[in-house]
Amino acid sequence: MFFVDTIELESLGNRSYLAGGESAAVAVDPPRDVDQVLAAAARRGVRISHVVETHIHNDYVTGGLELARITGAQYLVPVGANVTFTRVPVADGDSVEIDPGSGITLTAIATPGHTPHHTSYALHEAGRPVVVFTGGSLLIGTVGRPDLVEPRLTEQLARAQHASARRLASDLPDETAVLPTHGFGSFCSSAQSEGEESTIGKEKSANTALTVDVDSFVADLLAGLEDVPAYYTHMGPANAGGPEPLDLTPPALADAHEIAARLAAGEWVVDLRNRVAFAEGHVAGSFNFEADGKLGTYLAWMIPWGKPVTLLAESAEQLAEAQRELVRVGIDRPAAAATGTPAAWLPAGQAPASFPRSTFAGLTAHGSADVVILDVRRDSEREAGWIEGSVHIPIHELHGRLDEVPPGTVWVHCAGGMRAAIAASLLDATGRDVVAVDDGFDAATDACLPLTTG
Repeated sequence: MFFVDTIELESLGNRSYLAGGESAAVAVDPPRDVDQVLAAAARRGVRISHVVETHIHNDYVTGGLELARITGAQYLVPVGANVTFTRVPVADGDSVEIDPGSGITLTAIATPGHTPHHTSYALHEAGRPVVVFTGGSLLIGTVGRPDLVEPRLTEQLARAQHASARRLASDLPDETAVLPTHGFGSFCSSAQSEGEESTIGKEKSANTALTVDVDSFVADLLAGLEDVPAYYTHMGPANAGGPEPLDLTPPALADAHEIAARLAAGEWVVDLRNRVAFAEGHVAGSFNFEADGKLGTYLAWMIPWGKPVTLLAESAEQLAEAQRELVRVGIDRPAAAATGTPAAWLPAGQAPASFPRSTFAGLTAHGSADVVILDVRRDSEREAGWIEGSVHIPIHELHGRLDEVPPGTVWVHCAGGMRAAIAASLLDATGRDVVAVDDGFDAATDACLPLTTG
């Protein structure tokens, strides 16, 4: 009897998988921190005989090469992927035995679109397809975005996505489970996926790649693409070159004087505590990226690549989890770290900085005539409606456009509060008077704020 275990990377919106039989298994698109995969194999009592990549990833650093080294597994990578390390190149139709005693095999299916070399893998039990690992090809209700490789290839790859999705739908039984890597909040997805599980049969009735003609599909797909996180530029080359083994040992500890010196040198000091605690008191000049938010995505997107970062955490456990999140996106070693509270991070006699938080009802009560309302949502979010007179700078652009924020007290909002807290910390660090709106945007309507749409 086959099994599939899911290893969820919620903050990146991705999933990796361990699948196999009684004695052996294959790891699909493993994360950088491979101890999770090793632990899953240990719980099952199986050895990892194969590690496979559906494609060279643009959104996270793979753990595939390291996992194969540790386990001695064969490392299968699509033949068209331009890599510099030793691997087993996989072409369309190639099949490998994962667990011969259980009749578990894996067959490669060329599904170009997300990348030119993208490959899906069908898991067979006793010759019958039971699962297809679709990576960034056929997702739940959508497909992977086709614009991450080369702008001149985007339309060609979008058309390839349509054809690849239809090949999977025609070649596999309706009951085959569809297990994508992307699509659970990942920016590698071309649209927001709906639902947590699916089958080929369900996708035939719900996925636009399978319900509309290619020209309509391509037009809608290209029109709906979001901005690409800046750090994606660095992920593909890191994966093609073979990532270095990760180092999760604790970083050097910094005292209050070192923290101040790093701030004075223009380095980033990132406070990982929740946004309520940060607003109430923090080291002046530090930025707030909540450890429980999409830390890896937004910090890696916004920080100038390669700039030293010092992490401030409320506990050693929070620091360790943040390190794990950051190595997944190529921020390998914090320059320094500290745990505790602002009292321990500030020189003696220096008081913490703070700023107020409010809601959309609070903005209505205050009145918007004498304030700047800053909307840091993405373009696609703002299209659905915005507060009249608000200034719009998406959060991932704000650090480079702070001088565009008009003078005055800034009430900053997003769709839920997390990104507004990041933005408020960036503005506060420059000495601006700021109020963080910690509220869902739907509440703006309830607060009777004047809204408009394009």
